[in-house]
Amino acid sequence: MPKMNNNDYAIFVDTNILVYANLEHSPFYPVAEQRLNHLSIQGHTLWISRQILREYLATMTRGNIVDRHLLVKTLLDDVHYFSEHFHLAEDSEAVTANLLALMEQIPMGGAQVHDANLIATMQVYGISKLLTHNTKDFERFAGLITVLPLVEFVAPMPLS
Repeated sequence: MPKMNNNDYAIFVDTNILVYANLEHSPFYPVAEQRLNHLSIQGHTLWISRQILREYLATMTRGNIVDRHLLVKTLLDDVHYFSEHFHLAEDSEAVTANLLALMEQIPMGGAQVHDANLIATMQVYGISKLLTHNTKDFERFAGLITVLPLVEFVAPMPLS
């Protein structure tokens, strides 16, 4: 049975954050890297799941994401690093039960099921905050979690 997390400092990290924090040519590289470091320094516990690890590998091995010369060994090293430096939430029967309950409550389909599985995982582990750049993907779960955007929206100043 997973250890429940009652800590307000727990934050679940979405795949896109790990991707951006590990692609130096990404325009979001500096902000993703800084955000993760800052949260860690502040004492937050950063969580990922096995699903996040699989999504990271799938994303990083797409031809249009990384240079073809990127070694698979580098990606494997990344996954080992993540597994050692983040709290790792395991898929379980409880996660699946939560996923099925979410699918009964909230209309969804296709790739949205993957997002719902992240929410189900967060619920089992008692994590209420999600750091992501894809904030729109999680709007349907607004009553269940707090979405922390990678980049905070700042309204433009009115012109005088």
